[in-house]
Formats: sequence, structure tokens, C-alpha cells
Amino acid sequence: MTDIIYKICAEALWREAEKAGRFGGAPVDLADGYIHFSTAGQVRETAAKHFAGQRDLLLVAIDAEPLGEALKWEVSRGRALFPHLYAPLDPGAVLWTKPLPLGADGAHVFPAELA
Repeated sequence: MTDIIYKICAEALWREAEKAGRFGGAPVDLADGYIHFSTAGQVRETAAKHFAGQRDLLLVAIDAEPLGEALKWEVSRGRALFPHLYAPLDPGAVLWTKPLPLGADGAHVFPAELA
């Protein structure tokens, strides 16, 4: 599998997590019982499907290795394997966070790292 996974998150929610020293998840994560992540190849479709038109989002890049056995790769959309974390996320595993703005066409503009 991949070493880097991604979380799209409301900036305000992520800033709260940074202050708290842990990210327990967005409302959808809490409802499902795990934190949803995407790979680099999945994150654009995730943004279009679940975050269309939303502003004030961050793209959070996470090193998957330190997450250990709490990170499970499970079949989801289109029968693809998606990373799901069955534990709070330690912000120490975060490699970087970048804004995920909307472009003129209404689609999110991803950072160069995912070009």
C-alpha cells in the first residue's frame, strides 16, 4: 500500500484537533466509527463526491506507517481499498496541511504535491 494517505477536513475542525493534540474525526467519521482517508489516486474523487462546493477545507497528508494496526484497508467506493483509521489520529503523524480552495470552475484546486 501507499505510505502517504490524505484527509480532507474543515479547517476549523482541524485547528481544534491541533490544539487538542488529537483528531477524533469529522461528524461522518464519528458516525461510521473510523476516520476516512484517501490515497493520492482517490482524493480528488472524494473531494468531488463528498465536499463539492465546500470552502475553508484543508488537505492533510499523513504518514500511514506510524498508524500501525489501527489503519485498515477496506473495500469501499468502486470496490477500491480505502484507508480507515480505527483510532484517533495523532497530529504527530501529519506530514503537512495545505488549503484546498475552490477554483473558478467550482472544483477544488489540489496542491502541486498531488499534480
